[in-house]
Amino acid sequence: MGNPKKFDFTVIGLGAVGSAAFYQLSKSGKSVLGIDRFNPPHEMGSSHGETRITRLAVGEGEDYVALAKRSHEIWKELEAKSGKQIMSTCGGILIDSGEDPWSKHGSEGFWERTVRFAQKQEISHEILTPEEAKDFYPAFNIPEKGKIYREKEAGFLRPELAISTQIQLACSLGAKLQTNCPVLKIEETVGGFCLKTTEGEFWSERILISSGGWVKDFLPSKDRQRFKICRQILHWVKVDPELGDWSQYPVWMWGFGPKPEDFIYGFPSLDGKTVKMATESFLDCGHPDALARTVSLEEQKLFWDTKVKGKIKGLLPEFLKSKVCFYTVTEDARFVVENWNGSSKAQLVSACSGHGFKHSAALGEKLALQLLE
Repeated sequence: MGNPKKFDFTVIGLGAVGSAAFYQLSKSGKSVLGIDRFNPPHEMGSSHGETRITRLAVGEGEDYVALAKRSHEIWKELEAKSGKQIMSTCGGILIDSGEDPWSKHGSEGFWERTVRFAQKQEISHEILTPEEAKDFYPAFNIPEKGKIYREKEAGFLRPELAISTQIQLACSLGAKLQTNCPVLKIEETVGGFCLKTTEGEFWSERILISSGGWVKDFLPSKDRQRFKICRQILHWVKVDPELGDWSQYPVWMWGFGPKPEDFIYGFPSLDGKTVKMATESFLDCGHPDALARTVSLEEQKLFWDTKVKGKIKGLLPEFLKSKVCFYTVTEDARFVVENWNGSSKAQLVSACSGHGFKHSAALGEKLALQLLE
């Protein structure tokens, strides 16, 4: 195959964080390569399906608030450079049914943590009574003991557009792109790394492995168990045209019981005909390649009966479509950012655990700066 092509930096995996780091590295004036096993943006990973919620008071951890705030700044910078709307600030609400506090990523209730972080971080918000919430959002059948947090700066991101915009901007600055090119093996060499791929060999002085669930392919077997691959289903449910205008709703999250799976979230209608919504699952399927990519009628019916029925009005039990994505999850739901194979010249990032896209722009910037040191 001849001598491998040489680069100062290579990003392996161009999803949410990878595309962000790819763009940020491209601004350095160094030679940068981005590699992906598919052709991003695509529907095989964790960053597709039209929309992702963004919010500043992130109940997953107060230390993530700074990443969310910085990401909002970067999205706006990207919009100014590209002329494309990546972020829509429509506001957002977090509902807790008020019976058994919804617990996610910790023992304290997720709603209570969100409110506490908003107060400490001076994030603009308000607490609504169930009566006030019903006046604003009549579709939600909130119990009398329900608790409602509303955040003005919340909204949604367009993940495919965010990824494609960052990749395009990176390439316009001279970065190189290699798609449909799985990396089969990484060998550390003198002064860098040799990447063996289906399209030949590439050499890079420094690398970032941001391959989502496929991060398991670059780890020894004892470390792969740290990462669960959890199948998620996104549904587009038909709107009842006689019961309100879903295009004027905020993004919303509702924890209606104590378990992490006692949860539903959704978005304003983008087409006037459907509302995109989903729940969460934390069953491990082992590897992204083992993921069941089709959604059955039984799964749609179960979603309606257990998550929607009795809680949300203004929808019909009809599904325009359903799509599959996945979370890469750690036990504590924290992001993993560490040296790969003990080398300071190789960074690994993964396991955004279902709350990563809103942080991805700033996390990519942070990783790029670390590699540039």
